[in-house]
Amino acid sequence: MLAATTRAADDTVTDALDPKAMREPLPNAWYCIGQAATLKPGGMRPVELNGEQIVVGRDASGALFAMRDRCPHRGMALSKGRFDGSTVMCPFHGWRFGTDGRCRDVPTLSETDSSDFSRIVVQRFPVIESAGFLWINPYLGPAVTEDIPAVPELGFEAAGCLVVELVVEASFDLTTLSLVDPGHVAFVHDSWWFRPSKELREKVKTFIPVPHGFVMSSHATTKSSPVYKLLGGVPDVEIEFRLPGVRLERIVAGDKRVANYTFATPLSNNRTMLTNALYWSMPLLNLLKPVARPLMRQFLTQDQQVLQHAQAGLDRKPTMVLLGQGDLPSQWYFRLKREALEAARAGRSFENPLSRQELRWRS
Repeated sequence: MLAATTRAADDTVTDALDPKAMREPLPNAWYCIGQAATLKPGGMRPVELNGEQIVVGRDASGALFAMRDRCPHRGMALSKGRFDGSTVMCPFHGWRFGTDGRCRDVPTLSETDSSDFSRIVVQRFPVIESAGFLWINPYLGPAVTEDIPAVPELGFEAAGCLVVELVVEASFDLTTLSLVDPGHVAFVHDSWWFRPSKELREKVKTFIPVPHGFVMSSHATTKSSPVYKLLGGVPDVEIEFRLPGVRLERIVAGDKRVANYTFATPLSNNRTMLTNALYWSMPLLNLLKPVARPLMRQFLTQDQQVLQHAQAGLDRKPTMVLLGQGDLPSQWYFRLKREALEAARAGRSFENPLSRQELRWRS
């Protein structure tokens, strides 16, 4: 549980209409559950998403499916069984289920048994593929008409990609706040290769509301970082945050493109998967993969460690004091989340409560 005490005139976080819902991840949203390339046709694997056990797979034609990882007979995990590209067989008693979740066979039934197993159905979940990842919406509530945040897309042909995943023993909210918190960079990510200068400098950025989030508008950045020097010239950088927990950094230098995407995925209470994906359009950068991978993991591990220590503090006293303009993006996250919940309850479209604003902070 996180309770935020704020001291900003225009962006005070008020009590949510449903306090319990505000402490949990958004129920009706897409969450990243892993790289798409790891799931081949005829394959399946278990995933955990917000406390729900799910089995995701591809049939023989490559079509995706996702359903609850539980046989309705005796509760056995279906992911422990066999998948022939068409049906999943439970390893306990051989019950078979199609990728549509419907029971196709109960081999232990006698020919004289009149039981109709065709009415037995395993709960299915929507699953799609985008930006090289699989995304599942775990929503089980009644059908509603409100729109939900879009799944991230890449927008250019990637010549290469690096992905690092780490499990963080911290809540989804706390982990997601790290995606919009500019103040921690100078203290958590002070590696020589990322931030060679240790001097705090005044930052002035313009933030603009976009569907289900906000974007730090495109700006020319410095070439001080070794990462940016690889692009040549002075790159333009645009950073977008989007519900439920997505950070999209897009870097453009002439005809060169780099994207640094980060996704937060709730696994269970106080366990969150943090996924960082780096894409580039320049084939020559593939030569740097052996060097870039450990640096990316070091960067993400820094977030992992500090978030876990912070979670321990919040477990003792679950309140936060959000102070100054550098903390406004964190307050915006809670405002966006509350609006998404209120829109869903009212059965209306999401209306972004934010407005264009210039923020100043030191980092």
